[in-house]
Amino acid sequence: MNLEDRVIIITGASSGIGEATAKKLSKHGASVVLMARSKDKLEKLRDTITNNGGKAIAVSGDVTKSDDFKNAVSDTVKAYGKVDGLINNAGLMPLSFVEKLKTDEWDKMVDVNIKGVLNGVSAVLPELINNEGGDIINISSMAAHAYFPGGAVYCATKSAVKMFSEGLRQELAPKYGINVTSIEPGAVATNLTSTITDEDIKEKISGMQEMKTLESEDIANAIYYALTQPKHVNINDVFIVPSEQK
Repeated sequence: MNLEDRVIIITGASSGIGEATAKKLSKHGASVVLMARSKDKLEKLRDTITNNGGKAIAVSGDVTKSDDFKNAVSDTVKAYGKVDGLINNAGLMPLSFVEKLKTDEWDKMVDVNIKGVLNGVSAVLPELINNEGGDIINISSMAAHAYFPGGAVYCATKSAVKMFSEGLRQELAPKYGINVTSIEPGAVATNLTSTITDEDIKEKISGMQEMKTLESEDIANAIYYALTQPKHVNINDVFIVPSEQK
């Protein structure tokens, strides 16, 4: 199936999973709205997509600011006349042991990983209800299923995203035809670990570099799969991990 006439907002679109997803969906006909803080990277990606025959606009914004999300939705409606879906991809993972009390990093994870998702849903939901259908895809993590060293706060935020997604599905899918999916990847080759400042954690995760991790394109493929199901089919969860990961 292609995604012709579908208009989808993607957060964290300037790199990694967001960038790969934007390329994948635009290749299959979707009009993608690229949202992130890095305006230069967004515009470069937009130009790449449009030069390859796709449709894209760049909207710089911070997911922790509800007004930025509202502006992104407004710009989307101005450009394409509607919104059909949202991919809440933006996230942070500054792992640390709790005893280090890196509370500033805890706050950032809560703001981006949880509040950012809430801001996106609150901004987009009125449009999807008006459309009588659409898709919300939230990027959770395998961390929603099990704790790993230094991940107490991160795992908690991703558990919140997984449960919020299920609550959304039960409330929105039967009543409004809005399908909701939680994507839960294992280790992915992105820059997510670049925010880690706890040296003890860096040492512990160094072994993961020897493992063949998932690529951003693998997650983009999972998102595409969820979006291209018949409307009466809701893919609740996609739990996808590297073959070597335990």
